[in-house]
Amino acid sequence: MRIVMCGGGTGGHVNPAISIADTIKKRFPDADISFIGTEKGIEHILVPKAGYDISYVKVRGFKRSLSVKNIDAAVKAVTSVMRAKKLLKEAKPDLVIGTGGYVSWPTVKAASKLGIPTLIHEQNAFPGMTTKMLSKYADKVCISFEESRKFFDEKIREKLILTGNPVKPTDITREQARKQLGLADDRVYILSYGGSLGAEKVNEYCFDLMGYVKDHPEIYHTHAIGKGGFAKYSAIAAERGYDKVKNIEILEYIYDMPVRMAAADIIVCRAGAITLAELACMGKTSVLIPSPNVTDDHQYKNALVLANACAAVVLRESELNGEKLISEVASLAKDKEKRAIAEANIRRFARPDAVNEIADTALSLVKK
Repeated sequence: MRIVMCGGGTGGHVNPAISIADTIKKRFPDADISFIGTEKGIEHILVPKAGYDISYVKVRGFKRSLSVKNIDAAVKAVTSVMRAKKLLKEAKPDLVIGTGGYVSWPTVKAASKLGIPTLIHEQNAFPGMTTKMLSKYADKVCISFEESRKFFDEKIREKLILTGNPVKPTDITREQARKQLGLADDRVYILSYGGSLGAEKVNEYCFDLMGYVKDHPEIYHTHAIGKGGFAKYSAIAAERGYDKVKNIEILEYIYDMPVRMAAADIIVCRAGAITLAELACMGKTSVLIPSPNVTDDHQYKNALVLANACAAVVLRESELNGEKLISEVASLAKDKEKRAIAEANIRRFARPDAVNEIADTALSLVKK
């Protein structure tokens, strides 16, 4: 069995593709699985690291405003499909799976034109332009939020299957994780981060939060600054004396994230689709600060689904300051029952078996 995966640009598209590929490979060790991506996307690093071969096409997205770059995008929209057809004819796959990003467009469209079964997976509550365009070509469309259905044409809805987002399973309990981290006491544990590179506003407001935490020994706070602002905020931490406060831990990057998340009582973070899936599976009280720098404001739309279900606190970066963050986190830290309600509500969104459901749907398309 031969399968071609495509998904790129960001880890939010690439990591689900790798998870699906790993799941199929585990079931069928002899399966020949390869990827198609772009040389500029993160897939050129993550895919080979995961042990899969990758080929490349040249494609770019259209600008919503008038731009000469749209001419190049239009040309690549045609030539990339031709290139993808050539690669697929060489690979002779039984199935093509797309997980979003611009590279999914030429690959899935070319596969459809060649009569190869196709499946696409949408991570976000508000489907991206690529997903909506490809939905008429794909045989099956896996979605991660029930709310996504309304954004598709009625003719497409019969193709939709609610699976959720693939997340890495973790069996560690809160108690085990806290013991491993040396947090065996009953202090409220706050975990905050803005991503591997960091986020300026998340760092700024979480450092304000530390001003509250340092005076509350019943709370323990771990914050990951990220590589981008580590030098700057390490200096600020020293200036404010946070580096000497026993109940504050400041890191550049969190290497044991599953353990930290399992141990946490409150998590302050961005609202990427995979992050929300992890929070739901772990049942975590969360304060979400969606990134304003993503296409179609996806993170806010994802987070709003949880906020409307009283499953998370959502704070828009443009309306946020340190005082507001302190107010929300302090309220949750003081109220165990309030956290329990949020935990119960977010668990309703958990789909821990999502990757297997996606794999099952994909494999059902393979011609016998």
